[in-house]
Amino acid sequence: MSSKRKVLHIVEAMGGGVFTYIVDFANELVSNYDVYIAYAVRKQTPANYREYFDPRIHLIEVKNFGRSIRLAKDIAAYFEVLQLANEIKPDIIHLHSSKAGAIGRVAFDGKKVPLFYTPHGYSFLMRNTSPVKRKVFRSIERICGKRACTTISCSVGEHIESQKITKRAVYVNNGINTDTLQDCIKGINVDGAHPFSVFTLGRISDQKNPELFNRIAMRFPDIRFLWIGDGELRNVLTAGNIEITGWVGRQEALQYALACDVFVLTSLWEGLPISLLEAMYMKKICVVSNVIGNRDVIREKRNGFVCDEESEYVNAIQYIRSKDVSSIAEQAHEDILNMYNTKTMTKQLCRIYETAIKDIGLN
Repeated sequence: MSSKRKVLHIVEAMGGGVFTYIVDFANELVSNYDVYIAYAVRKQTPANYREYFDPRIHLIEVKNFGRSIRLAKDIAAYFEVLQLANEIKPDIIHLHSSKAGAIGRVAFDGKKVPLFYTPHGYSFLMRNTSPVKRKVFRSIERICGKRACTTISCSVGEHIESQKITKRAVYVNNGINTDTLQDCIKGINVDGAHPFSVFTLGRISDQKNPELFNRIAMRFPDIRFLWIGDGELRNVLTAGNIEITGWVGRQEALQYALACDVFVLTSLWEGLPISLLEAMYMKKICVVSNVIGNRDVIREKRNGFVCDEESEYVNAIQYIRSKDVSSIAEQAHEDILNMYNTKTMTKQLCRIYETAIKDIGLN
């Protein structure tokens, strides 16, 4: 039997950036902990998702997890994760995203087993929902924030929001596994003579603001724009110079990204996007919206560009086309190596885990 401490991650939203976060973090963590992941599959979860994880990691699908609020399903999910925890008997429980965060903080008592919650972008910041819904989401967070649980935000901006909700709040910046990413990139050949191209990556949804991406593309009919991903709002991308790849495997997505020059992220809200960190590592010039997460990482004309209006995106792309911006790309790459990598992130999280275990042992 393993003598390692058991960590149970509960992840409802296992797709997109959260999926990459969990894969990289769990694969790094498994050397020192016995890692269990209770998860739900989403449309954007890779079909071969199990292959991304170290074989020592225990993957357990939660059948009743669902994205929207449905009382019967949520109650069933509550009992399902409760039973899983009773069987696993974890030393640490870490909840990820709003749904798992709400269910988990009701289900578990953080006074007995250290309990952590990472929002990965608060639901009450979603600008595609009504003010009434956002108030409901914020109220749920405030009620759950009174539980014995430490919120670990993934960016400075998210941490500021967390402090408005709970006194038990810390932050550890998101990071990417640069070794794994570099290994993937090494096997990809890119034609150096490719046309100047702009890309983004993710689900074509309200959060990513495809309407604005489309308007920017229409301002540059001579530039190739690429959306790596798919989603319910693909019909919004009407500009003739936009190509939609659909959902593709990681290697193919990286091949598309490497053949582009500028990464544009028009999001209405974020946590700290993995796609941005990976673009920075790949030395793509990043032009991003002025929201939590994006603005915590990007500093204007030092390692990228932060924009509020359509005209600012246009000006940034024009600037990138006409100037030598190699120093900006290099600085972005250095920032990832120094601050936003999985090894640094995991060390910080492990210190938080171990401190919490010791504190409970002293009580």
